Amino acid sequence: MNPIIIALDCETAAEARGIVDATAAEIDFYKVGLELYTVGGMGFVEELLGRGKKVFLDLKFHDIGETVKRAVKQVAKSGVSLLTVHAEPEVMRAAVEGRGDAALQLLGVTVLTSIAQSDLPAMGYQCSLPELFAVRVRNAMEAGVDGLVCSPLEVGALRVQVGPGKVLVTPGVRSAGAAVGDQKRVATPAAAMAAGATYLVVGRQVTRAADPGAAVRQILAELNP
Repeated sequence: MNPIIIALDCETAAEARGIVDATAAEIDFYKVGLELYTVGGMGFVEELLGRGKKVFLDLKFHDIGETVKRAVKQVAKSGVSLLTVHAEPEVMRAAVEGRGDAALQLLGVTVLTSIAQSDLPAMGYQCSLPELFAVRVRNAMEAGVDGLVCSPLEVGALRVQVGPGKVLVTPGVRSAGAAVGDQKRVATPAAAMAAGATYLVVGRQVTRAADPGAAVRQILAELNP
């Protein structure tokens, strides 16, 4: 299985379409996040599905339970493979209810990879980053979601905690020497997979490359030396 999900964090659907065209031979899984969803909506998601691609809809739902349940029900009808919700108990329980028996897999977002320990006091948390992470993981397992989004620095311990059956999606992945951007907790693709990741979300290293297809092939070569 190819574990790479390309993050289509693009300003326009045309730009995203160009990246898909450039990587379609190597990649069958793409992430649509808030930026692209705002301009392309479900129409672009349906376009990807129509090309035989799988879609990770990264909208990080966080609202009252009834709203989340009804929104997830709509996503579940679409054929999307993965959907993120914030790892708050009410949100996750509502998402599981809204999904019903559809094939959609739900991922709890634990702690964003852009957040560091020094950021927590201003957010109102007096605990440590590992403590906050542990609480959210426990809540996610109790709510019955299918997996979690976590940084590559946490995926090893998390895999031990949740076992082999859960889906662990890892952003913040960069090849050695690649720019880290605004991510603070990063690792190489090979290290993240060795630690227990199911999927690796890769963005700018591919999407801003002069040759996105070649950038994908480089990562695949690192994963399969």
